[in-house]
Amino acid sequence: MKKILLALSAMLLIGAAQSLKAQSYRTAGGLFIDFGNGATLVGPHVKHFINQNGAIQGMVLFGNGLTALGVEYSYNEPIRNAAGLMWNVGVGPQAAFGDGSTDFLVRPALGLEYKVPNAPINFGFDWRPAWQLTHGSDFEAGRFGIAFRYVFH
Repeated sequence: MKKILLALSAMLLIGAAQSLKAQSYRTAGGLFIDFGNGATLVGPHVKHFINQNGAIQGMVLFGNGLTALGVEYSYNEPIRNAAGLMWNVGVGPQAAFGDGSTDFLVRPALGLEYKVPNAPINFGFDWRPAWQLTHGSDFEAGRFGIAFRYVFH
């Protein structure tokens, strides 16, 4: 029984070390572009891992007379045998201010992210539909995001 527990513990430690190695950064920030059907929004954002797979990101986006503030949580998982490449899925609220009104949205996201090996550079591409909850409620499936980030640590 001790041998089985020891073998299982060793496998868990090796798996955890592999996963930690695959998450090649903790905090990155840069430029985010939200585009698709409707306005194109651009602005700063930051992504920070709060644990091995969970990350939060925040952004302030500007464009077409709008200012949008967003925060989201994402689950991130490395893609095996593809160094630096991860998939992610997440969701979060967003508030859009413009034309004298405020709209509240829910923004799910599904995407890929690539951390350039041996360089503090990270890129991301997401499908980011927008579900507007106010002023008549609306759903826009044709929205995407591109992130260009500098890895701080």
